[in-house]
Amino acid sequence: MIHQLKKLGILLGLLGCMNHSILAATSDDRSQNSDYDLDEKTLHSQEVPVDEIQRFVQIYALIKDNYVRETSDDELFEQAIKGLVSGLDRYSRYLTPTEYHQLIQYTDGDVATVDFDLSLDRAQRQWYIRGVRPNSDSAKLGIHNGMPVYKLDNTELKDLNPNQVKNILLGAVGTVINVQVAPVGQPITVVRNKKIEVEIATTLLKNQVLVIKVPVFQQETASEIKSILEQYANSKVKAVLFDLSNNPGGLLSAAVETADLFLNNGIIVTTRSRSEGSQTFQALPSKEFEGLKLGILINSRSASAAEVFTAALKEHQRAWVLGEKSYGKGVVQKLFPLPNGAAVQMTVSHYFTPNGNMIDGRGIQPDQSMPRLANIKDNTYLENVADALLKH
Repeated sequence: MIHQLKKLGILLGLLGCMNHSILAATSDDRSQNSDYDLDEKTLHSQEVPVDEIQRFVQIYALIKDNYVRETSDDELFEQAIKGLVSGLDRYSRYLTPTEYHQLIQYTDGDVATVDFDLSLDRAQRQWYIRGVRPNSDSAKLGIHNGMPVYKLDNTELKDLNPNQVKNILLGAVGTVINVQVAPVGQPITVVRNKKIEVEIATTLLKNQVLVIKVPVFQQETASEIKSILEQYANSKVKAVLFDLSNNPGGLLSAAVETADLFLNNGIIVTTRSRSEGSQTFQALPSKEFEGLKLGILINSRSASAAEVFTAALKEHQRAWVLGEKSYGKGVVQKLFPLPNGAAVQMTVSHYFTPNGNMIDGRGIQPDQSMPRLANIKDNTYLENVADALLKH
């Protein structure tokens, strides 16, 4: 082991005398191309911080010599890389070759859930894990059938109904959810990798408010919404309420196109990046739906592209926003494939609203706060929100 550390120290010392390159492949929202030319995709170089590297080697030696369980070099370096990336923010992470292979099979905008089910023991008011398959990703994490679940992403489950729990489990494909399986202690981080098919749904309420439920922003979302509104063009619809509650986001381009249906001019969203500069998305002149009264319903799980759409219509005073403060995920992430088949999923840009407000970590405040109570039925809540929209 001492010999290995000496070699590592010599290698790192040599690295300190030269530059190294960070390699990446990029796309609109995230890269899905792992076959890139190393020379063409070299972005920039920077000197290796020698003092910090030496400190890393010292800690590495301490662990190799003293940790209670013998650990391999591969295991330690894998953990070090994961910590390096995950420490950047709550979205960036290192993907193993298997995780990366799973992720690139999906399309941006896909919605997914975990690969197990949750069932409620009503007598105990306790949720339990069911449906774990042998050799599944969750099983490999130590999750098994009959295991109790107390929290999902720090939300207590005991007073939630099945639909509310289902909504927490759903999210953008490839994102993670923290599953608390003990009253105290560290949660288990599970990747949402089971794709769920979702569609836009419409409901015309008795008060003539048309509710359009948008579960996620996908490639055809704008054209689908345009088609729905054209179908109701000759009806007596008094207002349209976009239900974006539990919408995890999806494609930025789809949110921009959808917002553009209802804006005549001005900024929809701006992205700012240290490595790629800024990009501003402007609305094109259009008066097709300018006389339509609009409302947007959001909650604490409305995120990313859903927040971009909401902020654009709110700040241009084109829609009345109701519900709860949104999640606050205003980032663009990209995949950086690595030669060993793994990848780094990293935040490269932030979203800013038309008024220049940062979305990430702050969320969008509704114009009218209308939190959803646990004991209220979905239909009743929607009717209350629709009534509030008409009164505005």
